[in-house]
Amino acid sequence: MKKLLFILSLVFGLSAFAQSSVDEINLIQDLYGKSKADVVKEYLDLSDTQAAAFQPIYDKYEAERKALSQQKIKILEDYANNYSTLSDAKATELTAANLKYNQDSEKLLAKTHSKLAKAIGGINAAKFVQLELYLQVTIRAEIQNAIPFIGELDKTKKH
Repeated sequence: MKKLLFILSLVFGLSAFAQSSVDEINLIQDLYGKSKADVVKEYLDLSDTQAAAFQPIYDKYEAERKALSQQKIKILEDYANNYSTLSDAKATELTAANLKYNQDSEKLLAKTHSKLAKAIGGINAAKFVQLELYLQVTIRAEIQNAIPFIGELDKTKKH
């Protein structure tokens, strides 16, 4: 029963996460007290000319990143929905989807870095990537801490 309650809370928790933090606004605001865009702008500290060149590239990046985040949410929800009956085939499917998501995220960031390097210079583009990776790792750690490892709930049931 405890296992079922945990899985239900995980499913509902992921749904709430998907609704309230798809673009990580709440988490970033909780961590930094400001929006992601404000954190990025403050950290980069661009001139007006650089900021004008940066903004459309950043906006496009964020739109594409948010679409990718929707895929990640679906993977997490699928995991939660199948946790208690996870088969080899489903585990392989979920792992492949997660790895593809990670690759697609890295490709998007690399593509954006290339555009930013031309628009605002190599150092500022590197600063953006450094900050973005930091934010992604922080968010991924929060998500990872919220979901059980495969079989983890089965082990707690035996004790």
